[in-house]
Amino acid sequence: MHRSLGLMTALGAILVLGGFVGLIYTGVATLTSMLLFGWLLLIGGLVGLVQSLQMRGSNFFWLGVVVAALNIAAGVVVIRHPQGTAEALTMFAALLFLTGGVFRLVGSVVVRGPQFGLTLVQGAFGLLLGVLILFEWPGSSLYVIGCFFSLALLFDGLGLVAMGLAGRRIVKLVSGVEDSEAPKPPESPTA
Repeated sequence: MHRSLGLMTALGAILVLGGFVGLIYTGVATLTSMLLFGWLLLIGGLVGLVQSLQMRGSNFFWLGVVVAALNIAAGVVVIRHPQGTAEALTMFAALLFLTGGVFRLVGSVVVRGPQFGLTLVQGAFGLLLGVLILFEWPGSSLYVIGCFFSLALLFDGLGLVAMGLAGRRIVKLVSGVEDSEAPKPPESPTA
């Protein structure tokens, strides 16, 4: 267990390093994430197609084939046009931030619940982020997705490091308690 927690901590440190590198080179991180996304779609589509072919007699055969074909086609498009895909996904993200911000703002004013101030700030922040991304679009597509991807790596890595270190501390504490509670062998009389 101690070794597994050490590996978790090491993996977290690698993710943190990758997150920092991605934040420095956001354009490269954006294109890398788009290519990774494209390959995942392509491989997932091929696996789905093989699985569908193995289940030829089922009621869901044609649905599986269509979904697999769509994944394969989307993967090919993303791999061939990663910058255009990044532009489209950045526009989608900006629209999500805009609509989410507007709904939070309106919802916080209408409901006026116990978290009124926090919801209001979240709504304003989402609206502002959506507007900033949209006004810089398509230029913002070079760094927005890479920045989000790198931040996700960074925070996931920090979480793994924290869990690994805390887990090691807990294992050390528990093993120390077990050692102190274990019966000691009788001492031999010395002359």
